[in-house]
Amino acid sequence: MRRVLGLVLALVLLVAPVVPAAAASTVTNGCVESVPEPGTTTPVRICYSLFKPATASKQHTVPLILHSHGWGGSRTTDPAAFAAWLDAGFGVLSFDQRSFGQSTGVAHVMNSDYEGRDVVKLVDLVGGLDWVTRQGPGDPLIGAIGGSYGGGFQFAGAFTELRDRGRTRLDALAPEVTWWDLKQSLAPQEAARTLWLSILFAGGGTHLPPAVSKAFVTLIATGAWPPGRMGRDLDAFFAKNGPAWHVQQGRKLDIPVLFGQGISDNLFNLNQGLANFDRALTARARAGSIFVGYNGGHTLPSVVPPGYATAGDPCSVALGSPSFSALSIRFMRQHLLHQTSGLTGYGAYHLSTADGRCLTQRSLTANKRYPLGKIVVPTGAGLPVNLPIAKGPITVAGTPKLTADVYTVVPRSAVYLALSVGADPLTAKVVQSNTMPLREERTARGVRRTVELPAIAVDVPPGQNLYLMVAPIADMYAGQRGPIPGVMMLKNGVLTLHSAGGATP
Repeated sequence: MRRVLGLVLALVLLVAPVVPAAAASTVTNGCVESVPEPGTTTPVRICYSLFKPATASKQHTVPLILHSHGWGGSRTTDPAAFAAWLDAGFGVLSFDQRSFGQSTGVAHVMNSDYEGRDVVKLVDLVGGLDWVTRQGPGDPLIGAIGGSYGGGFQFAGAFTELRDRGRTRLDALAPEVTWWDLKQSLAPQEAARTLWLSILFAGGGTHLPPAVSKAFVTLIATGAWPPGRMGRDLDAFFAKNGPAWHVQQGRKLDIPVLFGQGISDNLFNLNQGLANFDRALTARARAGSIFVGYNGGHTLPSVVPPGYATAGDPCSVALGSPSFSALSIRFMRQHLLHQTSGLTGYGAYHLSTADGRCLTQRSLTANKRYPLGKIVVPTGAGLPVNLPIAKGPITVAGTPKLTADVYTVVPRSAVYLALSVGADPLTAKVVQSNTMPLREERTARGVRRTVELPAIAVDVPPGQNLYLMVAPIADMYAGQRGPIPGVMMLKNGVLTLHSAGGATP
């Protein structure tokens, strides 16, 4: 009889459905009061959805993951979206950024005095939850995830606490496709990325302060940073909106960070991610962090000049995860739950090449120097010039730099720079679809300039060549123009880059 009952019980257990943590989780919606808008006394409401795993309790506490959305979006309210996190033993809080979703206020685009303090208020809330693991009174065990604007809040919150408290209560971050310097991203050398600015303005321009919204329209219409008071106001608005400003004030984060950055991202490009990894962290934090570059993110096709990239994330796969999201869970398990996940690759750059191979480097310091001849390019109209740099095979990674004496014949002249690959100058295409401007507001007469080219990772195979592309126009900067078409001449130029493999000059 006992044997029969045992068999019946075993059958029941076999056929009983396993309820995933997401389905059994408790969801609580609410809002916290945060810093009022300038000139008002009414607290801004920051609204959230809180997901508590079924296994979490006062006796069995868990760490929490803070999440938020991209520009123009709103918080995630469906627990199924966080099933992998809940099943892994984390609580999750997803929130509406200031002015978006159900939250009130105006978007200051990650200013520490506003969005930064919003994050602090949410950490305070989490610190009072009895089912979240605490490391001390009001100090929850907490990580953060999110991409683009949802990556920006992580730096805003961590740096704000570092500024105001001397340390941050955020214990680990996993930002994707976000920025180092917001102005530099939107308008490098004050040359507006008009294509992207138009998209961003359409998605959330009405959430900006009215004066900033008006300046954005001017920026999009003219392609250049507004002159006079409007430009100064825009400078003031963006001055503190990113890690660059905090680092200038002497602050660096001393926590582990898993970076995900799009190499073919032509809004927040690889240069921005590398600057965060190299400059926003202490040496100790960087040794405990991982940088993953993939072909994706904010990607628009580069048609003029033509570019190429193979979409995908081979480096998360090379590190043993099917996706960056899965890699993030392993990273947080290791740093918040102290579980052995087998994760390696700390302190290194893992970059997807343009053709989809994962290239790992410990350093991206320039180790090649190529003198350049005189380069003459029309501005405002015409065909790009492809100057031969090296024959394949050669592997290039990191941020190339061009130094040259610049001459122009008309003010507000610009050219667009990139490394390109092809069998000959006529077929060469821009690596990972990114260009960067060299812009002269005034007429230049031999002004010495050093400019960054787009950071890349590329294998140039035998039979192909590496070129420096100098183009008079680029679609990401549509609308850039001087008073009349002109000419830019570069003399005594030098190109420096990091080669990760053999080259034939």
